[in-house]
Amino acid sequence: MDSKKGSSPKAEGSKERGLVHVWQAGSCSVTPERLPGWGERTVLQAALGVKHGVLLTEDGAVYSFGALPWRSAPAEACPSSPVLEHALAGQCVVAVAAGSFHSGAVTEGGVAYMWGENSAGQCAVANQPRVPEPSAVSIADSETSPSLAVRIVQLACGEEHTLALSISREIWAWGTGCQLGLMTTTFPVTKPQKVEHLAGRVVLQVACGAFHSLALVQCPPSQKPVPERCNQCSQLLITMTDKEDHVIISDSHCCPLGVTLAESQAENQASTAISPSTETRDSLGEVFESTGVQHDLAVANKLNVGHVHTTSGNAIPSPPDIIGTTETSAGSIPSDPAAPAGSELAQKLSDPSTRENSENHEKPVPSQPLVEEAVPNLHSPPTTSTSALNSLVVSCASAVGVRVAATYEAGALSLKKVMNFYSTAPCEPGAQAGGSSIGPEGLKDSREEQVKQESMQGKKSSSLVDIREEESEGGSRRLSLPGLLSQVSPRLLRKAARVKTRTVVLTPTYSGEADALLPSLRTEVWTWGKGKEGQLGHGDVLPRLQPLCVKCLDGKEIIHLEAGGYHSLALTAKSQVYSWGSNTFGQLGHSDFPTTVPRLAKVKSDNGVWSVAAGQDYSLFLVDTEDFQPGLYYSGRQDHTEGDNLPENPSGTKAPVLLSCSKLGYISRVAAGKDSYLALVDKNIMGYIASLHELAATERRFYSKLSDIKSQILRPLLSLENLGTASTVQLLQEVASRFSKLCYLIGQHGASLSSFLQGVKEARSLVILKHASLFLDSYTEYCTSITHFLVMGGFQLLAKPAIDFLNKNQELLQDLSEVTDENMQLIEILNTLFFLPTRRLHNYAEVLLKLATCFEVTSPEYQKLQDSSSCYESLALHLGRKRKEAEYTLGFWKTFPGKMTDSLRKPERRLLCESSNRALSLQHAGRFSVNWFILFNDALVHAQFSTHHVFPLATIWAEPLSEEAGAVNGLKITTPEEQFTLISSTPQEKTKWLRALSQAVDQALRGASEHPPYGGGSSVQRQEPPISRSAKYTFYKDPRLKDATYDGRWFSGKPHGRGVLKWPDGKMYSGMFRNGLEDGYGEYRIPNKALSKEDHYVGHWKEGKMCGQGVYSYASGEVFEGCFQDNMRHGHGLLRSGKLTSSSPSMFIGQWVMDKKSGYGVFDDITRGEKYMGMWQDDACQGNGVVVTQFGLYYEGNFHLNKMMGNGVLLSEDDTIYEGEFSDDWTLSGKGTLTMPNGDYIEGYFSGEWGSGIKITGTYFKPSLYESDKDKPKVLKLGNLAVPADEKWKAVFDECWRQLGCESPGQGEVWKAWDNIAVALTANRRQHRDSPEILSRSQTQTLESLEFIPQHVGAFSVEKYDDIKKYLIKACDTPLHPLGRLVETLVAVYRMTYVGVGANRRLLQEAVKEIKSYLKRIFQLVRFLFPELPEEGSTIPLSAPLPTERKSFCTGKSDSRSESPEPEPGYVVTSSGLLLPVLLPRLYPPLFMLYALENDREEDIYWECVLRLNKQPDIALLGFLGVQRKFWPVTLSILGETKKVLPTTKDACFASAVECLQQISTTFTPSDKLKVIQQTFEEISQGVLASLQEDFLWSMDDLFPVFLYVVLRARIRNLGSEVHLIEDLMDPYLQHGEQGIMFTTLKACYYQIQREKLN
Repeated sequence: MDSKKGSSPKAEGSKERGLVHVWQAGSCSVTPERLPGWGERTVLQAALGVKHGVLLTEDGAVYSFGALPWRSAPAEACPSSPVLEHALAGQCVVAVAAGSFHSGAVTEGGVAYMWGENSAGQCAVANQPRVPEPSAVSIADSETSPSLAVRIVQLACGEEHTLALSISREIWAWGTGCQLGLMTTTFPVTKPQKVEHLAGRVVLQVACGAFHSLALVQCPPSQKPVPERCNQCSQLLITMTDKEDHVIISDSHCCPLGVTLAESQAENQASTAISPSTETRDSLGEVFESTGVQHDLAVANKLNVGHVHTTSGNAIPSPPDIIGTTETSAGSIPSDPAAPAGSELAQKLSDPSTRENSENHEKPVPSQPLVEEAVPNLHSPPTTSTSALNSLVVSCASAVGVRVAATYEAGALSLKKVMNFYSTAPCEPGAQAGGSSIGPEGLKDSREEQVKQESMQGKKSSSLVDIREEESEGGSRRLSLPGLLSQVSPRLLRKAARVKTRTVVLTPTYSGEADALLPSLRTEVWTWGKGKEGQLGHGDVLPRLQPLCVKCLDGKEIIHLEAGGYHSLALTAKSQVYSWGSNTFGQLGHSDFPTTVPRLAKVKSDNGVWSVAAGQDYSLFLVDTEDFQPGLYYSGRQDHTEGDNLPENPSGTKAPVLLSCSKLGYISRVAAGKDSYLALVDKNIMGYIASLHELAATERRFYSKLSDIKSQILRPLLSLENLGTASTVQLLQEVASRFSKLCYLIGQHGASLSSFLQGVKEARSLVILKHASLFLDSYTEYCTSITHFLVMGGFQLLAKPAIDFLNKNQELLQDLSEVTDENMQLIEILNTLFFLPTRRLHNYAEVLLKLATCFEVTSPEYQKLQDSSSCYESLALHLGRKRKEAEYTLGFWKTFPGKMTDSLRKPERRLLCESSNRALSLQHAGRFSVNWFILFNDALVHAQFSTHHVFPLATIWAEPLSEEAGAVNGLKITTPEEQFTLISSTPQEKTKWLRALSQAVDQALRGASEHPPYGGGSSVQRQEPPISRSAKYTFYKDPRLKDATYDGRWFSGKPHGRGVLKWPDGKMYSGMFRNGLEDGYGEYRIPNKALSKEDHYVGHWKEGKMCGQGVYSYASGEVFEGCFQDNMRHGHGLLRSGKLTSSSPSMFIGQWVMDKKSGYGVFDDITRGEKYMGMWQDDACQGNGVVVTQFGLYYEGNFHLNKMMGNGVLLSEDDTIYEGEFSDDWTLSGKGTLTMPNGDYIEGYFSGEWGSGIKITGTYFKPSLYESDKDKPKVLKLGNLAVPADEKWKAVFDECWRQLGCESPGQGEVWKAWDNIAVALTANRRQHRDSPEILSRSQTQTLESLEFIPQHVGAFSVEKYDDIKKYLIKACDTPLHPLGRLVETLVAVYRMTYVGVGANRRLLQEAVKEIKSYLKRIFQLVRFLFPELPEEGSTIPLSAPLPTERKSFCTGKSDSRSESPEPEPGYVVTSSGLLLPVLLPRLYPPLFMLYALENDREEDIYWECVLRLNKQPDIALLGFLGVQRKFWPVTLSILGETKKVLPTTKDACFASAVECLQQISTTFTPSDKLKVIQQTFEEISQGVLASLQEDFLWSMDDLFPVFLYVVLRARIRNLGSEVHLIEDLMDPYLQHGEQGIMFTTLKACYYQIQREKLN
């Protein structure tokens, strides 16, 4: 094991650690010596070779001692005391290793250093027989690019080779021989190479014998997909045999490669007589578990042998020509995948007799020696032989070829047993196949043995530990046995065919977390190299070129490997040692035969072995003793004493011998070489070391006990028939799997403690300290599952089916459960046994406390140990309480009426209180009624005669009633659907129940009651559970909510706060609740079965109904966005029907009353291309309205029930006008006048549909051109029959007033309005907090600034006016503000009205009126919010006098800001000035479009003129326009250069004024446009002033031509629209001011340009 390195403040006396004691091998009685010349330095690790050794001290220095012939100076070749390896000075070494004649070390940085003998390249240095000083080995992984240096964590050295284990858990090898595991024949290998055969697997440890190698490998987590053919010898890996009525599939292909023959032919040895093994049950059945070849025998009656097909799970490559040709084809004989029947048959036949013999202590008759015939030529047919047995062996040999050598021991043995079976009479007891014997020995009947065999051999790496029965595989495998055994014996056949129907999967469920922190127990052992002494453990003596898995150690939980000269040792988590290989001197610790497969070493100690070392020809076992001081056993070579004359012939030990070393101290580690071995010993200062050893030893024993319980009690119990209901079985399986998990964790912990003892032994790195939660959780989980089992009466249910099993194993049970009471019932003992693991927690606490006392009270270690100790102690107490609760509950169920028990009894339910003593009664209950109240940890149950009701605790509110309420000792219980009062008999009883209820409710709300608060001391108990809480509840009574489930916040029995309500039919509401009803913002879904879609509403609710703003998406595809009231559409809303592509897409935006369209609305029928804007009633057009179509028709007039009826006006695109009566859509009927575009008109009676022939009865008028104007028909004024602008969108404004808290416009309190605004802002912000993407950062900032209300004290001033203006701009910027929402809605309705079909020039006047109406109505709102704002048209006095007076353009008198009609200067308040900047930019596109359409014709004329006149150069144009010569610019400054104006100069004069005027198109509001015009004039003036060089006043006659020039050059395409827009929307007070005059000038220019055409 790697030594752990670290430094920390240690317990005192740390210098008494790691003392070295050396023994000479071969003498058991001699006391050890101290190493000469070695002081008291602490040694962490030591390694010994044949004649030398290396020591690693705790400060990371390395010392060598013994014979060091590779040293350069002769004096150093055999030093008297250990010498420091100076080459490693400054490196912190963490591990050392010694081969026979060379050494290695690994530094903290993962670099390997080698020195010593190098004749075979074992030091990884080329062409140098010896390496005197440690030299670094460069190991680089060439597979990565660039090749990376490999970090090493462990080294192992043999005689001629070295293995290194990298941090990525791969093996690198160098040196000489097949033990390298490399695919090469050129030796020595001096450049380290990766052992590719194990690449991809996780190697945990490596060990080297003299000429063989071992690796401990973690089992792969899952089986990878198997390739179809062997990639070496191309045979099919899986063979399939069709046999009568079933097919047998075998995956046990054995690739013959990897076997090199050192000798020219297979050695022929006679097998000696083998007596059946007399060892314990543990090793039964391991004799043949991994024979190199297994046989499928079909034994005929006459004992002649049928085909023999060999299969094996080992797939290893090597030259294929060794195989002899055989008549039998590979697949001709069925071979069972998991249990090749030969070994299994032999197993079945041999095991029982073996057991019988071992029990009755009879010596079995030695079977006759079995001579295997020599097969000189492998390819020759077998010689005939009289003996049937021999012929069997021979045919076997011919079928297998060379591999006979591999099987002669085990194979012949199994054959011999087969023969024995047949020579025994069937009635003899020894022949009863599978007859189960008495006592613990018979626990595993042959079926289990067989299951064990199957899982051992069938899987290359089974990840199960020792409880394994797999339903699917087990069943099918056993079913395939009869075919194999059909010719054998009817009894066997019956026995094998009796398949149990219910088998249980019981694999330990291990957590990945524990696996990452602790050593894995799911391991395999792989070996390779020379195997002449059987040291590879494959059951043969052949060498292996490549690693091969030792099958029979699968699942044995090997945690550590050691390799001696020619033998191998494997230490298991259960503290047993398997040994194999050379046993000349008894170094294997047992005398069993054969020694080519692993067997258990028999160390006499009762306690387990926890560390081993293997020398050249001996082994050392470090065992636990009763007082926890490790004892050292020696097994192997014994040198004769002086008196004997046969020194050259040493003998061996018969069994391991205990060395007397108790006086030395506590041995933590042993190392073995050829002639000497040493131990590292710690002195027990202050009991610290002893406590650590106690912890480790008791943990290992505890694991053995748990394993025994698992295999001897749990597994047999699970396999019993009729265990009761499925749920009980499931609970028992749950117990078993949690038990397995705990057991596995303890095994891992035991293993980790063993390696901990060999390291630095720092208390703080103990796993139970660092990762306490692993242990606490595992114990808690196990305890939870066992108490569940107990509560459900599991033990009582087990009593019947398990009675025989329990009676048979009474002693075993008493022994395992440590029960001394003879009279105790078996089930009670079983109960005690299952609760046994929790006792271990007390031990942890005790040992940790002992360790704590070794430290100063102030030290962090003391604190940590102390805390952990109390943690484990408090958990132990907590689990004890849990057990008591479970027993109390079980007692209650026994007395409770049976019918109710079934429905109420649940594994996790525990009883807290019950009122069977009449201590609690229901108020106002009937005289004869029986009311029984039972309080569980999850519910309060009210039981009556035959019915009961369960109230979940999370939704129970209990409060004591005051005495005045007339209820003495009363408790009021509130649940979501009921309220009742309980009367208790005494005040004490009342207090008890109230406390129990409060605690139970509190616990239910906190959840996770199973897990105690770690860290000692329970958490603070609340006085009473909170009134407001989160819980889940299903309604059972309430008609509206029946069977619906609510999950969310509650308050005193009612849903209150955020929650989700789901109905069984799929309806679902998710959002806010108030007093049990949906209230606030929420989302509602209703599935529509017919359309298989759902209705979906998102919006506001009030008292359980949709109320306020929301969006309702119907399953039909319609979407409504707008206001709701009482679940109905009410208020302003937008309804979209269908997509543009669907059958009848349309859109309505307007007012709704009680789910119907009513009031003003706009309906866009996209299919017909018509848009209606007018009044509605009951979903129909009723009253005045306007219709425009995509073909340019315009109608305004009366509607009745969706039809044009009554008076109306119809205009077509070409200006044909009809005024008169209508009876249906576009149908004229009655009196009217039809006017042609040229002015002709007809008066009379009309009938017919417009556009398809109209009947007329009437008079035709043609007005004469020469008639006086007064007789001309009046130009038609549109809009009289349309809805007045102030009547439009009333609902939108009403909604805004309502939001401000006013019933009708202007009626309400201002402070209340501001409160409502604040509430709206914060509520909306909170609502959007969940989805921040809705609000941009700027909007968030806007919201924050809106929280400040503009305050005004004193006279109103321009500054205050500006404040209000700024506030309005911000408010209208966010839809979360009521004003912002209003503006947003108005913009939406305006665009809906005037975009698309609504872009009809006849609608221009309506559109302008609508804007003016908006301004008026919003201004009313603003004045309500800011009462100090003066009314429309008033003037705000300027606080400061105007800056320097400016001379007016046209007249000489100096002037204030404008020629206002008012004498005093000031700032005029107008709705347009305040609000147009906010509103118009948003409405500009549709509005300007209408202007452009209306002025289309005249603008075309204007544009033509502009283009024509612009062709002229500047001077020509100025002259043409009649500009006075003195205003003509002579020179121009272009980019700072002065240039003369030439006759050809174009677009240069007055360029700055032209550029200025062009900006009129980029502004929105009339005031901005006027400012542009004013600026243009100023630019012209400056240009003229610059050229005239004198002060001068314009007259209009001079100015007009110049301005006309600028307008022409500005080339503004839609100048007419701009002019009309300004005219319509400018403030009236500006008309007579300076800006007004300038605007008039521009307008004059526009008309002048159109007329220029006539010139």
